[in-house]
This record gives sequence, C-alpha cells and structure tokens, in this order.
Amino acid sequence: MATGDPAAGARRVVLDAYGPPEVLAPRDTDVPQVSAGEVLVRVAAAGVNVVDLYQRSGVYPVSLPFTPGIEGSGTVLRVGADVDGVAVGDRVAWMGQPGAYATHCLVPATRLVPVPDGMSLTDAAAVLIHGMTAHLLTTDVYPLADGAVCVVHSAAGGVGGLLCQLAARRGATVIGTVSQDDKIPAALAAGAHHVVNYRTTSFPGRVRELTGGRGADVVYDAVGRDTFADGLTCLRPGGTMVLYGQASGAVEPVDPQLLNSYGSLFLTKASLSHYDRTPELTRRRAAAVFDDVLAGRLRVRVHAVLPLTAAAAAHEELASRRTLGKILLVP
Repeated sequence: MATGDPAAGARRVVLDAYGPPEVLAPRDTDVPQVSAGEVLVRVAAAGVNVVDLYQRSGVYPVSLPFTPGIEGSGTVLRVGADVDGVAVGDRVAWMGQPGAYATHCLVPATRLVPVPDGMSLTDAAAVLIHGMTAHLLTTDVYPLADGAVCVVHSAAGGVGGLLCQLAARRGATVIGTVSQDDKIPAALAAGAHHVVNYRTTSFPGRVRELTGGRGADVVYDAVGRDTFADGLTCLRPGGTMVLYGQASGAVEPVDPQLLNSYGSLFLTKASLSHYDRTPELTRRRAAAVFDDVLAGRLRVRVHAVLPLTAAAAAHEELASRRTLGKILLVP
C-alpha cells in the first residue's frame, strides 16, 4: 500500500478470471500514468455495487485482467492535458468508470463531480450512485407528488432506504417491503410509513388494504423475479411499475396484454445513464443529492467499511442481501 508520497506506490484488486468472491486478489502495482483528458485520483473510498458482483462472476463480461469498482471518491493527484476545471488537491467523486478498488484510479475528467466542503469523502462515495438513483426514480422516472402512494421494495437497502426518505419528503405514502423481519425497523427509520415482509405476507393484499382497494400509483422494484409479478397486481389502473434492479434474478418476459389486463399499466426499466446523458446533467443531480445530505434532508447509511484486502468479504456480504446501507472499501 502507498505510504509517504501519495503517488509513490499503488495497490489494486485484480480479477484475473471469473468466479466466486475469492478470485478477487489485492496486488501491488505501479501508479498509473495520466493521459490527456484524465486525472489521477488518490482513492479515499470505493463503493461496492451489485454490478461489481455481476462483472466478477461473468454475468456482465469484462476484459481481463480487470479492477472492479465503478464508484469512488478521493483527492486529485495529477491532471492530464486538455482538462479544464479540475486542479490538484480537488476533492472529487465519480461513477461509471471501473478501477475504484484501488489506492489510485485514473478517471476521465468528464466523469468527476466535485465534493462540497463539509461532506466527507466517505459519505460522497456512499451516496453517489444510490442517492442519484433514488433522486432519479422519485423526480424523473415517476415524479412523486403529495398524496401519491408508492411501494418501495428492499426498503432497508442502499437505494431503498434513500428512496423511502425522498418519497416521504415529497409527501407520498410509502409502503416498504423487506425480505426479513429484522429489517423492518431500518425501513421504518428510513421513512416508510408501513412495512411488509414480502416473504411471509401478501404485500399486494396489504397494499390494497392500506389504499382502500385503489392500489398504489407506482412500484419501485429492485428485487426482480421474486416480487415483480405480484407487484403488478397491487397497482391502480394506469399505475407504473419501475424496475431498476434484479437482486433475486431477472424477471420473465412480459406479455403486453398482461399490462392491459391489470388496468393499462406502464412498465419501465430505468438507468441513470439514459437520463443524465451529459456531464452537466450528472453534476447537477449529484449536487442536488449532496445538498440534501448536507442539509440533513437525506441520511447516509453505511453498512460496513472494509479494507481493500477484504474485497471478497464485501462481495459475499452484498450477495447475502443482509446489508442495511452501503458497503465501502478503503485503501
């Protein structure tokens, strides 16, 4: 691990072959050289995300050898040619660029967002992707208004907990679901007004009961296969199913006639990259999330902070679906 001069040496987690978490191997390496349009960042924290698990296992193929981690934060050490608006010493965060499981990471300058004064780099890494996703879902994909009813699956999870907070703040009634009873307190603390264990209770029945038979306006589903079909049945006519994850596996193909039979429902699979298509839009949404955190309107929940050498353990913990917030790796 680098000591003394922050650019004197480096370590990164390397994936040489697809497989179980144990294939993730920390390795000493040279500090990468900066090219035009790039900056070298001394990593403070890397976020662990589900996409990292898919890349490690080969579900999402990558070119090997590969260093996972599409989200991180840190301090700029070097700036390449043709980079404007970024200086050595700037505190930054980024997403969508692999390589964050490391002490040093090369990041295209266009992917950087500034971390404001008063926010820790750890919080920035913990809230960037999850916070921006929750913001997108509640403001753009299905804009929640006062009086709306939403179902939030994985309400105690990383995105789900932030979704509950933002939805409640917009005046919506939040019906959260969890997979274990011991997650119910965390979902309630995140802002859910009602919480159902979808493994032991019929959540569509509970939604109908709570809405007087009307149904929910929107379902935000990160679970996928285990909850998707039932989720369609708890929507009001003209309601919207927003699928943004598949923690339990991919959903089966959907016959459009099924959407019609349940009341002309809308279905979408949402991704940040399709909404924030420019660096300016990304920075704008990141700034909104960071402002909410600094103002106390959004609480960051970190499940665990682990060293790079524990990358395998981090993947095991995330795959277990026991997490209550973000897992971070730190050099």
